[in-house]
Amino acid sequence: MKITSNFDSGNIEVLQMDSPDNIQLAIRKDNQSDFFQWFHFRLSTEHAQEHKLIFTNASESAYPDGWKDYQAVASYDRQTWFRVDTEYDGKALTIKHFPEAESVYFAYFAPYSYERHMDLLHQAQSDYNCQLVELGETLDGRDMSLLVVGEPEEGKKKIWITARQHPGETMAEWLIEGLLDRLLDEDDGVARALLDKAVFYIVPNMNPDGSVRGHLRTNAAGMNLNREWQTPSMEKSPEVYLVRQKMLETGVDLFLDMHGDENLPYNFVAGTEGVPSYNERIQKLEQLFKQTLLAVTPEFQTQYGYELDAPGKANMTVATSWVGDQFNCLAYTVEMPFKDNANLPDSAYGWSDVRSMKLGQDMLPAILAVVDTLR
Repeated sequence: MKITSNFDSGNIEVLQMDSPDNIQLAIRKDNQSDFFQWFHFRLSTEHAQEHKLIFTNASESAYPDGWKDYQAVASYDRQTWFRVDTEYDGKALTIKHFPEAESVYFAYFAPYSYERHMDLLHQAQSDYNCQLVELGETLDGRDMSLLVVGEPEEGKKKIWITARQHPGETMAEWLIEGLLDRLLDEDDGVARALLDKAVFYIVPNMNPDGSVRGHLRTNAAGMNLNREWQTPSMEKSPEVYLVRQKMLETGVDLFLDMHGDENLPYNFVAGTEGVPSYNERIQKLEQLFKQTLLAVTPEFQTQYGYELDAPGKANMTVATSWVGDQFNCLAYTVEMPFKDNANLPDSAYGWSDVRSMKLGQDMLPAILAVVDTLR
């Protein structure tokens, strides 16, 4: 038997592996940080029997409540990721699986590789309506990449969409892939109507260093990027600094920030009701966006989500709060589950990469519903 995580987004430490029914593991912390929850590794074995993989430090993770009712994902071909039997006893997380091949991958959620990220960028730029813009470099020397979709013209709305500030929330970039697929489809009426009215500024991966390093929540310097928006720096959070500077240059009329939530088994949004500039106009835009998304897909709901911030009590270091207040615009954090959508469960795959992409496609009608009244 052998376990390795020496690859893009890999994360695991082997503590003991004396038999298939006693494989003891630990999830590695993000660099210069105490955050950890993301795992991704490969098991090679010749034993035709059930294997028991025990994550001994699960209760010390960033979100231990996230393990309740959680099922890990596995894949033999790194294309199709399915759910496997997983139990949490309050201390350790245990995966039980009978491998059907000599090599099997396990992960916290379907990984979105750096190579796929690069493919996404360059396939998108091959469309006549899309431009790839490099904003600068991360601490590890990777490109901070922006896709500009549509022809900038006076009067067009500026729609900004970001994903993977928290690198372990891979569903966010899967959503972006689905959104881009539809937005760049010349035969899609919703996409064509939107590009007549707006220009999209899309950052598919806000945290490429953390993604490759196998981090859950932070960049190479251990910074939680979604707490850096008031005072980012090129020394510790260049990713936010560079995107923020571009936003100030272009302006923002609508902002969507894509995330994943460890605990709640639902898709939902969180708005800006706690920022100083929140007003009735923004409230009406929020309602229209949500009502449209509810009508478009049963994957979305509004019953469950985060508690609303009291007026003036928003955390202004968070992207949605800072952008919404700075530009007095409609701004939403979009959250998806690591588990399953409890309103529409799928025992084989749970909430998945494919469903994330389809939700990305479904975002466009909601954006179209509000685009004319954003200002």
